Amino acid sequence: MIQAVVKVGGSLCRGDGLPALGRRLAELGRRHSLLVVPGGGPFADAVRDQDRRFRLGDSTAHWMAILGMDQYGWLLADQVPGGEPVRSLAAARDVAGAGRVPILLPWALLYAADPLPHTWDVTSDSIAAWVAGRARAPLLALLKDVDGVLDGTPAAGGARLRGSVPASELGRFGVVDGHLPGLVARYSLELWLVNGRHPERLVELLSTGATTGTRVAAGQGVARSDFS
Repeated sequence: MIQAVVKVGGSLCRGDGLPALGRRLAELGRRHSLLVVPGGGPFADAVRDQDRRFRLGDSTAHWMAILGMDQYGWLLADQVPGGEPVRSLAAARDVAGAGRVPILLPWALLYAADPLPHTWDVTSDSIAAWVAGRARAPLLALLKDVDGVLDGTPAAGGARLRGSVPASELGRFGVVDGHLPGLVARYSLELWLVNGRHPERLVELLSTGATTGTRVAAGQGVARSDFS
């Protein structure tokens, strides 16, 4: 059983913190059954650039961006000691069961199921939630380059971290895509937004069930999107 799906945001490959995060993920994989889902990062950004230039069709851009996630997945597998690229949930369970860290290359799985709308409004956050639902993982951790959901503007010095947010309110903060709340509700996920530049927070979350970050509960009042 996959205990937690951990999405490593593409922004985390900027700067010099990714190797340290990779080492922590390897350590955690020896104690917890994890599945890592890559973001898109600079690889998806390259697709956005070509989309603006050539006005790509929605489906073309969608699948190219997911191939970008595969590329970031290979990068993560290189940075996580013992990380192993996988293309299926069955393979992920086998790798995790052996105490290693499976890094999902999601293109093949997504292309076979085609569960999400073909739009830039659907990002790797929603893809990670769909994967967590399919894997029946009770926890989804989205590692980003911010501490979580903030009230106010950090640049103005008035930002305050919200410890919890109902999924129904998540969309208005702009830290995740608009399809994610419906998937959180559909799969009854426990979702945490955590700063991946502080890997010790992920360690604390997996060890104690809480950490510095924002917990998102499915709650009521969220439309359950018809994603299978």
